[in-house]
Amino acid sequence: MPQPSPKPPLTIRLCQPRGFCAGVNRAIQIVVLALKKYGAPVYVRHEIVHNRYVVEGLQKLGAVFIEELHEIPDDHHHCPVVFSAHGVPKSVPADAVARNLFYLDATCPLVSKVHKQAMRHQRLGRHVLLIGHAGHPEVIGTMGQLPEGAVTLIETEADAKTFVPDDPATLGFVTQTTLSVEDTAGIIRVLQERFPEMQAAAAESICYATTNRQEAVKETAVGADLFLVVGAPNSSNSRRLVEVAERAGAARSLLVQRAAEIPWDEIGGISVLGLSAGASAPEIIVDEIIDAFRERFDVSVDLAVTATETEEFPVMRALRDVELTAADMAFVNGTR
Repeated sequence: MPQPSPKPPLTIRLCQPRGFCAGVNRAIQIVVLALKKYGAPVYVRHEIVHNRYVVEGLQKLGAVFIEELHEIPDDHHHCPVVFSAHGVPKSVPADAVARNLFYLDATCPLVSKVHKQAMRHQRLGRHVLLIGHAGHPEVIGTMGQLPEGAVTLIETEADAKTFVPDDPATLGFVTQTTLSVEDTAGIIRVLQERFPEMQAAAAESICYATTNRQEAVKETAVGADLFLVVGAPNSSNSRRLVEVAERAGAARSLLVQRAAEIPWDEIGGISVLGLSAGASAPEIIVDEIIDAFRERFDVSVDLAVTATETEEFPVMRALRDVELTAADMAFVNGTR
């Protein structure tokens, strides 16, 4: 009887840190705890985080996702509505109050910090330059903290080279929290060369989790035959990780949401795989992808630890009387 062919060896360089950051974890916990405390439905304005698997898991628990507050039926105005981790313009909570809605704001504290930095610039008489991507919910939320015309969005170095301010001496900048550190540095360098009096934010805007995940990918991508980033196409920080992996030396880098998206017929005879996950990607999908490779390869996992994250952001007081168990979060964290 013919013996099955031995599986080819594969080393998986598994990035640590990867996956959920403290802000994403807090936002998901808020929805889960609100469902436990108040029952279904709990409404969520916009995707709580940019991950379809997470959204579908919360829907199964009783969350209802909407784009705007007017979608909440009149007879459900007593139900909680949660604002996403990306932050919202000031007009959104004002609209909730006007509609007599009970809302829970799951904005990441580090995004809220950027809001405060932008407002401080304006308070000090500066025109605010926001380095970020047009249309991203975080950018919409940050611009929505200030009056129309008080913020100019700078997306690229080309934008930085062509921007003409009313007063070059009264500028201040902040950045979206999920940008590429390298790309952002280039944009800031151009702006600082053109406007030497421009003021930086009081603290770094790109969040620790974005920086840590990019540094881990840089270290593990060198010499990788393939680098996979678990994340959604609309996740800014996940897409940046794909770019970082390619720049750092991976032969190929791909963004995948599930194991089913891996192009097995195209990846060929790889021997080193880099693997990370964006800040909104659940660990259970990382496990799924490793298992999928184990079915096809003789896998050894090399955990590449480049930083240790201990940050935890507590939920709001209204939910702290509800116990959160490992079972409550198993739909994203798994049971391993």
